[in-house]
Amino acid sequence: MNFNLKEIATASMILFAVIDILGSIPIIISLRSKVGHIQSEKASIVAACIMVAFLFVGESILKLIGIDVNSFAVAGALIIFFLAIEMILGISLYRDDEPETASIVPIAFPLIAGAGTLTSILSLRAEYHVENIIVAIIVNTIFVYVVLKSSSRIEKVLGKSGLGVIRKVFGVILMAIAVKLFAENINALFNS
Repeated sequence: MNFNLKEIATASMILFAVIDILGSIPIIISLRSKVGHIQSEKASIVAACIMVAFLFVGESILKLIGIDVNSFAVAGALIIFFLAIEMILGISLYRDDEPETASIVPIAFPLIAGAGTLTSILSLRAEYHVENIIVAIIVNTIFVYVVLKSSSRIEKVLGKSGLGVIRKVFGVILMAIAVKLFAENINALFNS
């Protein structure tokens, strides 16, 4: 076992920034108002399982179906971009039958364990020991669970206007992340 506190801390911070659960609070609150209940435990456990599974078999699965990591990241960037447009403009681009609960889709995937997170996990695997990445995933999963569980209290503290402002601000940040992810990976696609 190669446990290293520095690797765990660095991997945790990278995943924390990419998952951006604090930035997703407006989306979580919006989903909770639509479906009434979010299964925090289920969403957290499923997201952690997806991330750990992808750590071990992600690249193999993508290669098996003929998709490279850059294509996967570009697709993820487009999804994040459209989520950001919804947040900024207050419109709904995607309409579906409202689910009974919002746990696995869209919270566990793609909100927590989305393309950006999964791509980051593949990148981390090239630099860090697997056991340190797993600990970083667990640390982030615990934090995600706490935020999901506290979403109604967070909503009460911020109020409707506070949530509206935060939603738009984080929408712009999310859009910037999407553009960066797209730009970084589209170049790699054309250069390969």
